Amino acid sequence: MKTLTKTAMMAAIVFVCTYVCKVPIALTGGYTHLGDCAIFLGVLLLGKRQGALAGALGAALADLMGGFLFWVLPTFFIKGLMAYTMGFLAETRLSVRRFGWLVGAIAGGLLQVIGYTLIKIILISPWAGIATIPTVSLQTISGIVIAAVLITILKSSHLLYRIKEL
Repeated sequence: MKTLTKTAMMAAIVFVCTYVCKVPIALTGGYTHLGDCAIFLGVLLLGKRQGALAGALGAALADLMGGFLFWVLPTFFIKGLMAYTMGFLAETRLSVRRFGWLVGAIAGGLLQVIGYTLIKIILISPWAGIATIPTVSLQTISGIVIAAVLITILKSSHLLYRIKEL
């Protein structure tokens, strides 16, 4: 029951950071947001499976509520893959390194940029896919940077470990 509650709360945080904290992009009709930061934090707090589920659900719900129905399923799978990749690398391959989560976040973020670009190329047009690479990249990079600041603060105050233990 605890796991379900934590996952639902993290999905809600991802939703709020995606839906409320967004900046519209006139060129594409879409938006950039702070949801990726919440997803990266969620993976560290919940682990790869629950973090990926929370990130995928929260981001997809933001698209649904924002009227971007076309993007609900692609967002669910792309954000889930991004989060799971980060968690997998952070937990298994790079867990002994201090910044293993960061390498995982970068790898997951790269998959997100590739995923959204491919979906746009296939479903909209090659121009749409290529034109939005900078905005998706900027969103990913800003999510990683803000997450790094928050994670550093949470680790130095030992709150990250206390939250994990709840």
